[in-house]
Amino acid sequence: MAAPLSDHEKRKQISIRGIVGVENVSEIKKGFNRHLHFTLVKDRNIATHRDYYFALAHTVRDHLVGRWIRTQQFYYETDPKRVYYLSLEFYMGRTLQNTMINLGLQNACDEAIYQLGLDMEDLEEVEEDAGLGNGGLGRLAACFLDSMATLGLAAYGYGIRYEYGIFNQRIKEGWQVEEADDWLRHGNPWEKARPEYMLPVHFYGRVEETKKGPKWVDTQVVLAMPYDTPVPGYMNNTVNTMRLWSARAPNDFNLQDFNVGDYIQAVLDRNLAENISRVLYPNDHFFVGKELRLKQEYFVVAATLQDIIRRFKTSKREHTSSTISFDTFPDKVAIQLNDTHPALAIPELMRILVDIEKLHWDKAWNITKRTFAYTNHTVLPEALERWPIQLLETLLPRHLQIIYEINQKHLDRIAALFPKDLDRLRRTSLIEEDGGKRINMAHLCIVGSHAVNGVAQIHSNIIKTDVFKDFSELEPDKFQNKTNGITPRRWLLLCNPGLAELIAEAIGEEYVKDLSQLKKLNDFVDDDTFIRDISKVKQDNKEKFAQYLEKVYKVKINPSSMFDVHVKRIHEYKRQLLNCLHIISMYNRIKKDPTAPFVPRTVIIGGKAAPGYHMAKMIIKLITSVAEVVNNDPVLDDKLKVIFLENYRVSLAEKVIPATDLSEQISLAGTEASGTGNMKFMLNGALTIGTMDGANVEMAEEAGEDNLFIFGMRVEDVSEIDKKGYNAMKYYEQIPDLKQVIDQIKSGFFSPQQPALFKDITEMLFKHDRFKVFADYEDYVCCQERVSRLYQKPKEWTKKVIKNIAASGKFSSDRTITEYATEIWGVEPTDLKIPSPNEPRENKYNTNMNFTLKLVLIH
Repeated sequence: MAAPLSDHEKRKQISIRGIVGVENVSEIKKGFNRHLHFTLVKDRNIATHRDYYFALAHTVRDHLVGRWIRTQQFYYETDPKRVYYLSLEFYMGRTLQNTMINLGLQNACDEAIYQLGLDMEDLEEVEEDAGLGNGGLGRLAACFLDSMATLGLAAYGYGIRYEYGIFNQRIKEGWQVEEADDWLRHGNPWEKARPEYMLPVHFYGRVEETKKGPKWVDTQVVLAMPYDTPVPGYMNNTVNTMRLWSARAPNDFNLQDFNVGDYIQAVLDRNLAENISRVLYPNDHFFVGKELRLKQEYFVVAATLQDIIRRFKTSKREHTSSTISFDTFPDKVAIQLNDTHPALAIPELMRILVDIEKLHWDKAWNITKRTFAYTNHTVLPEALERWPIQLLETLLPRHLQIIYEINQKHLDRIAALFPKDLDRLRRTSLIEEDGGKRINMAHLCIVGSHAVNGVAQIHSNIIKTDVFKDFSELEPDKFQNKTNGITPRRWLLLCNPGLAELIAEAIGEEYVKDLSQLKKLNDFVDDDTFIRDISKVKQDNKEKFAQYLEKVYKVKINPSSMFDVHVKRIHEYKRQLLNCLHIISMYNRIKKDPTAPFVPRTVIIGGKAAPGYHMAKMIIKLITSVAEVVNNDPVLDDKLKVIFLENYRVSLAEKVIPATDLSEQISLAGTEASGTGNMKFMLNGALTIGTMDGANVEMAEEAGEDNLFIFGMRVEDVSEIDKKGYNAMKYYEQIPDLKQVIDQIKSGFFSPQQPALFKDITEMLFKHDRFKVFADYEDYVCCQERVSRLYQKPKEWTKKVIKNIAASGKFSSDRTITEYATEIWGVEPTDLKIPSPNEPRENKYNTNMNFTLKLVLIH
């Protein structure tokens, strides 16, 4: 059990973790006991750890509710422009500790739980991760919600409440096995169901031409039930809303089809409708054209747009006028499409404006374009969504007509600007003809939005000059860059409190809301005391994580070894294979001369492979097979250990990132859009080994290239090789170490029972390796030797660490969201603090309390 905090520790933590007042602690204990008794109907004799977690969660939630209601009242009274972030993924992780930090309750809760004789860490471990995302895209959405609330923006996250999130990964005999993530089985204390705002979503049917225009009829209806989760800003009393939709069958679903009396079957068939929100698709870099996935994409946008329009129509401004005009819609509503998954929002808004609100097409199109903005997240062609025409014709016949109309007007414009350029028409069309007629959803997003952005400078340049070149030539001002960011609340205060407090002691606590203040740490680069304190925090984190690894994996870890970490989704372009070849090279070097000097390493790799992605699963099997050999070879002693982290997820990232010495960011240049893991490691005092790709480029700019370990080909080198043709055999024959490693894999050295087990991997590396692992191998190994040499000089290493932390201010999601707000959404962040629930509301918000409260329920 954690000892109570000393006075010095409390003083040190006061500002960034909240004040421990006697009243606060006593109030939390009272709330805890009340919820244990009245909400959970338990006493201390029979309560389980999970009961204690729920009692604490409900107690903390009580502190959110007043602020949540007051925030919505404030938005109703002031009627700001609202921002809607549409994403099929929100990878939130755990909520309890993040909420305590943002409300300034962490220390008071720690003390209360200690006084109740319980262990806070044990309770936090009970919470399930809300894994409603695959990786970077969904985690980015979660960081953005935190920043939007912290910056006081009237913002809403909209997505799907998947019953099963990203699968749980188990490693059995070295292979990945997927298990369903039943994250809701014990209930979710953070959400509030809103059945009174259930909305209908239509599918199938046909389009009927009437005198008043086209009408979509004979549809099948599914209901969308909203669940609201509060999203607190940091210490500003703002609590925004993430609204996730769950599919429900209407009461009359299919019953009319069973008038012969098969009532039981009719009720069972309701599941077909409810399957829409059953499970998250686990493939964010492989487009899979499944009907259920298209249903999910339309389901979320149809429900969300009805909600947005209802809120627009019931706003205070509209409420006072007798007629509702959509002219002001783009002035009051900004919708950001997180990748192409919510692209159907564009034809859906057109359908509402033209078919239901009876606006003229040109006016509706002007409103639509001014409302939407689109973020592109990938340059990999296999990830870009292209839906077959036939599927849309069946599922959403009216939307297909609207897309055809959008495309026709778009192509007419291109033809007028570039007469006789048929190839340009083909390249920019929303409808692709080759290989069956399909709709290119990225083209739909670009044509239907007023802004298109990439997520790192290099990525934004690639989409302008290559992927969407024709479109950027047409409308150069439409294309922007918004380099990704991470929230310092979760990725420093929450996961690395020792480092967060050390920084606060050195430069004050303002950096939590203004990460650019970390620049002040440059004054401490030569301060021996600060250098010592920084390396002590890192060592403490490593020892704690080493204990965790030993407990879970039964492998003895040397905590003074270099922790070399590569955690992200398993994909060929992220090049876990390159890392694996280096591990085997180190193994061979030690075996060749066990007495030669060697800097001990613990190599930690983690991530999930999409269930249908054979090569990614083979890569996991190779890593685990190499680990088996390395970890059981007595000659290696504790010089080299390899751990494959099972079931990598947000809560595990919070443990591993603070303990990392070396962060692996080694994708082939030009393939990683941005990355955000790279930023998390940098902020937490790891040094980066990486290619000039994604946000690594900007990290090198901010910290100085000599403070990262940069290796490998640049984008221009890659395109040079592509022109000449990539010849893997040349590298194999010219680099003896590489030849030895590949021969070992081919001969079954790591799979003696099945010598040909890794044939698919070696064949791919020789015949069709799009990500050119061999071409970067030699430079990578040399760069790793530079890493080891520096690691032997702890003081020099730590100086680089301090320079990296000092340079990581740019990579706050607060900066990213400020740029979106001012340059795309047309709203201004504010540091206004809404009065807390126990303070009187200012008169200007208090015009008509009853009226406001009634309307707040609508919001």
